[in-house]
Amino acid sequence: MREQGRIDGVDLPLAYIVRTFGDVTSKTERLHLRVDAEQKALLEAASEAAGTKMSVFVLRAATEAAVEVLADRRAFVLDESAWRAFDDALAGPGREISGLRELLHGPTVLDRREPGDGR
Repeated sequence: MREQGRIDGVDLPLAYIVRTFGDVTSKTERLHLRVDAEQKALLEAASEAAGTKMSVFVLRAATEAAVEVLADRRAFVLDESAWRAFDDALAGPGREISGLRELLHGPTVLDRREPGDGR
């Protein structure tokens, strides 16, 4: 079981809790959401069932979803043999990929093109 921490009423894995300078409980930013009647009724019923205010319920659910989405980009878990293969690949020499050098050194679609420059 992961160790949990709590920030602003939201339970998060401790790995994702970062303290900042200043008061982490003060909220100065706002989010405004438009929902249809069915979505609002669902959120109201769920927050009531959870025993929280709807804003706390929505913030908790959105924060937990954000943590899950970003977790795949921050950490991954490998078994011992997969870790060895990964580590060996990182430690080994690089390999030449056909066309990559030219692609990285040539002009891109973001380069400014002058009329008639032929690029």
